[in-house]
Amino acid sequence: MRLWESFQQRCFHWVHGHHLVYNACWEDPRLDRVALRLGPDDTLAMITSAGCNALDYALQAPKAIYPVDMNPRQNALLELKLAGIHGLDYDQFFDLFGRGRLANYRAIYNRKLRPHLSAAARNYWDRFVYFFSGRGFRSSFYFHGTSGAFARGVNFYIDKLVRVRGPIQDLLGAKNIAEQREIYDQHIKPVFWSRPLRWTLGRNSTLSLLGVPPPQVKQVEQHFGGIAGFMQACVEAVFARLPIHDNYFWRVYLTGEYTPDCCPEYLKAENFMVLKNGLAARIHPFTGTIEQFLRQHDEPLTRLVLLDHMDWLSTHRTDWLQAEWQAIVDRAAPGAKILWRSGGLETPFVDEQEVTVRGQRVRVGEILQYDRELAAELHEQDRVHTYGCFNIAELAV
Repeated sequence: MRLWESFQQRCFHWVHGHHLVYNACWEDPRLDRVALRLGPDDTLAMITSAGCNALDYALQAPKAIYPVDMNPRQNALLELKLAGIHGLDYDQFFDLFGRGRLANYRAIYNRKLRPHLSAAARNYWDRFVYFFSGRGFRSSFYFHGTSGAFARGVNFYIDKLVRVRGPIQDLLGAKNIAEQREIYDQHIKPVFWSRPLRWTLGRNSTLSLLGVPPPQVKQVEQHFGGIAGFMQACVEAVFARLPIHDNYFWRVYLTGEYTPDCCPEYLKAENFMVLKNGLAARIHPFTGTIEQFLRQHDEPLTRLVLLDHMDWLSTHRTDWLQAEWQAIVDRAAPGAKILWRSGGLETPFVDEQEVTVRGQRVRVGEILQYDRELAAELHEQDRVHTYGCFNIAELAV
């Protein structure tokens, strides 16, 4: 068993160590805006992922945002978005990141985007800017990267195997939840959840494409009895219980593109101009771990958004998790607000970490003040709906 777990970890790290994993953020920033309450004096550190949410937070005009990611390809994607805001007009920018394809993409890249990239990002996109060509089986940027490869596979399943493209389009255009539920229950659910699909969703190799590590798989299985069942419950909540009209997370993976009315905030024309006129310049990417960033950053941080990465460390790298929380305690401002998500229903592995505060050893749970009521309320409204819990805490030191 230990050998098999080691193999699973190696597969996951190979995916993350050699590929762009996330081509779009899979966390709902609408929840984060309410929880963070960003103001002009706030400095925020966060996991980069695909950079969408860093741009969303920037629209709230905080003092500075520091997206941090160990995978340099994720920061290269954020840099490309920042270069696009700087160098493109809105129509070109929406073609690039809204539709996932751009006419004359290579010429535009060389002339308008490449000069604004760091050497590392330039090296990556010199090789992979063809992701935006719009050609071939993976005809959208959102079908590239490992999560995009999974999305393209799901679309092949929808179009060629269970043949529910029509009902999917009808559902995305539904006018209310009752109409959504009727379409899903009558035309999608009876054929979609086949045995082969459920088997595929339960493979660690499949989940690695989506950036789900083995420790997080264990948490989901522990609390929900299996990945396939959990995914079916998530899909049914999104399709039949929550409004779909502005759910751009699921739309982009089901169609390969956004629409002007259903897209992240940074892709809306009015917000694009606000970002271009100065707010995007407040974003400063860093490649490395959260701990590494905190250790070299002197200014106290008032907000941290840790996504679900602590699930990754919860079993096999608890030393990293403890060191990260020590760095948070050492570098965050008093009363700093911290958000994170998890595949499980709770995160006891956070509270049990020990840190030193003013010479005394304490558990992290003793120095966090949770807003569980607000977190639960927001979690129910989550348009993504693929996490077991959402946590909002304030650092009480």
